[in-house]
Amino acid sequence: MPLLLDGHQGFSRNLTTGEIIAQLWYAEHFLRKRFNTDERVISNVVMMGMGEPLQNYSALVPALRTMLDDHGYGLSRRRVTVSTSGVVPFMDKLALDCPVALAVSLHAPNDALRDNLVPLNRKYPLAELLQTCNRYLEHAPRDFITFEYCMLDGVNDQPEHARQLIELVRGQGADNVSCKFNLIPFNPFPASGLKRSSSAQVTMFAKILSDAGIVTTVRKTRGDDIDAACGQLAGDVRDRTKVEQRMAKLRTIEIRPVS
Repeated sequence: MPLLLDGHQGFSRNLTTGEIIAQLWYAEHFLRKRFNTDERVISNVVMMGMGEPLQNYSALVPALRTMLDDHGYGLSRRRVTVSTSGVVPFMDKLALDCPVALAVSLHAPNDALRDNLVPLNRKYPLAELLQTCNRYLEHAPRDFITFEYCMLDGVNDQPEHARQLIELVRGQGADNVSCKFNLIPFNPFPASGLKRSSSAQVTMFAKILSDAGIVTTVRKTRGDDIDAACGQLAGDVRDRTKVEQRMAKLRTIEIRPVS
């Protein structure tokens, strides 16, 4: 869950297991009808979006097991991904209860910046998070963690940030994490106080990571032309988390000249 985007809306309630599965059921049957087939259409599922999946653990795990069960949807563990902003205790619990592919919303290469972008970092800082990622890899169906990184103009997209990321994941011992990076162009919406990094900046950032031998992809943005991309649908919801003020203050700090 990118807190920068969907956290703007604030918390309403958790989904039930039935509601989670119902989304997959509806999408599957809609697509089968559209493509006029009885064969399974959906092969990959990612648990992410409006909320933190691991904070709804009691409903999440039964839903995952239904998706994986041969008598349910029969999906591969490698093709079911849980995205988290880094709820360390539940990452450890998921590794034992239902290990699937894992994506972590990182968004920053150091604790000072991530404390502002992902407030959960104040409770579970980067060193602890990376150690938990390595523990998870001992049980995971894939041999890498995907780090999601939302590209914010003038905030976390500078060359020094890319170099800090390399140092972060290529550290010594427990801090050396087998990973790939998924760079996500920010989808701007009114009052966010943030802008999308330019294509040139994203390309430069990706090249620094790739040149260091880290597999790096850039997510293709869809729906932003009608303000319907990830995070934008919440843009007009009343701000209950003071995110506008926090992000505006953060942006002011981060665009200072770097010596």
